[in-house]
Amino acid sequence: SWMQALGLMGMAPTLHLAYNRNDTKDMRAVLTKKYDAMSANPIVEILMTRQESIRKQVVAHNFMWVGVAVGVALPFWSFRKYDWKAKAIPIPFIAYGGSWVGRIVGDIAIGRTGEYSRDQFLGSLPAKQLYVLPETE
Repeated sequence: SWMQALGLMGMAPTLHLAYNRNDTKDMRAVLTKKYDAMSANPIVEILMTRQESIRKQVVAHNFMWVGVAVGVALPFWSFRKYDWKAKAIPIPFIAYGGSWVGRIVGDIAIGRTGEYSRDQFLGSLPAKQLYVLPETE
């Protein structure tokens, strides 16, 4: 959907020193896969749960940017009778606070707060895992 595409566009690129996080390419790959909802295979159930958790994470990310936009707009309205310098001072602080408020509101609106911890853990698992073989003597 367009909310997923917008959420993926709004995510910053990930620098992978160790593959312990999903980046936007991994999330897009997970979200584009189609699974049979009528399948009795437990692996398909786990994959669908992971996909739904990632979908919620991506869609809820849009609310962070709404919070930032509101945090930028509030000083302009609150200090409308003041000089631009008085408006510029609080913008970064209120925008940062707005990003946190947006994240919380997005998690509540999308339903991530009602998600089981197991489901959120499945959604946070990286798609690639760097495995180093232990040295044997």
